[in-house]
Amino acid sequence: MAAPTIRTTHVGSLPRSDRLRALLTESGDRDEQAFEAAVTESIRAVVRRQAEVGIDVGNDGEQSRIAYSVDVTNRLSGFGEGTVERAWPADLDDFPTYAEELLGDTENIGGPVATGPIEYVGEEALQQDLARFDEAVDAEGVSFPARFHTAPSPGAVLRFTETEHHDSLSEYIFDLAGALQTEYELIAETGAILQIDAPDLLAGFTLTYKDDSVADFRDRARTHVEALNEAVANVPDEQIRLHACWGNYPGPHHHDVALEDVIDVFYEADIGGLVVEGANPRHQHEYRTFEEHPLPDGWRLIPGVIDVKTNVVEHPEAVADRLERFADAVGDPERIVAGADCGFETVVEGANAVHPSIAWQKLEALVDGAELASERLA
Repeated sequence: MAAPTIRTTHVGSLPRSDRLRALLTESGDRDEQAFEAAVTESIRAVVRRQAEVGIDVGNDGEQSRIAYSVDVTNRLSGFGEGTVERAWPADLDDFPTYAEELLGDTENIGGPVATGPIEYVGEEALQQDLARFDEAVDAEGVSFPARFHTAPSPGAVLRFTETEHHDSLSEYIFDLAGALQTEYELIAETGAILQIDAPDLLAGFTLTYKDDSVADFRDRARTHVEALNEAVANVPDEQIRLHACWGNYPGPHHHDVALEDVIDVFYEADIGGLVVEGANPRHQHEYRTFEEHPLPDGWRLIPGVIDVKTNVVEHPEAVADRLERFADAVGDPERIVAGADCGFETVVEGANAVHPSIAWQKLEALVDGAELASERLA
């Protein structure tokens, strides 16, 4: 029996250059020429490194974004400046001293606030962003079997913004979905896999909706999935993968909602792939969910097999063990793609736990572990 091919990917954000990081965070008028040069240089670097490491399904590393979640609001009308204040995650409420050391004031997110109807106005900016990956691939002389491009879910944008215009959160999320539909379709038109980042479907339980019961959260998540389905109505299911995680911060995570409590809601999404955490020590057992709740026909599973909240570099044997467990749970290793639990630098200024140099070593372990698992599963 021939060995299965377990492809490798990651979740999206990769370490930025020091120069780009400084330009993204500087106040006042930015030198756009210097910024474009830094973005170009940084994307070329992450494209080259992904090819060197052996990543199969690569991307631009989200280099031009200051944060994965609110960058898209620059391409939407209807937003004004404001300060969105957020409480600490529920798990950190139990450990206030540690929470202060870890997050400080970083949970006070600077806007934006919706003050009018939401419309998509960023086609030109998005097209420029999408073109950068192809330009970098050509410049570096590398290739990838496939590429992906990330965009936040309507619920993720709702999580990091507020509205003064809409009468309810339900009205707001469907307004966001209508606008984001354009972004999703433009990404898909390039042939890239559309990865929709939806931490609202798991992390929302401890980050945003701390007073929800599990039943209440399931109802909320179902509304978020309904909004997402409206937004991707014109994108083929097989071209979409949904990424949900429990929050990319090194907290105790002991109040996280269980995957089995919401997996049936996930299965209502019109998608073709699911990206979930599988290396986080709080959730390593969750592979069993897919034994009890089989993956829908035609879907691929992209389990995280490296943890992005620790600087420990996984041994390839440990990576292979994780992949084998998921392959056994799903029943077909060809439906498994090896991934990471989350991004390595989801925001430029925040609690990114992994040092940039170590991130690439962890991705090498991911690739080595996928090759080992493929051999074992032959």
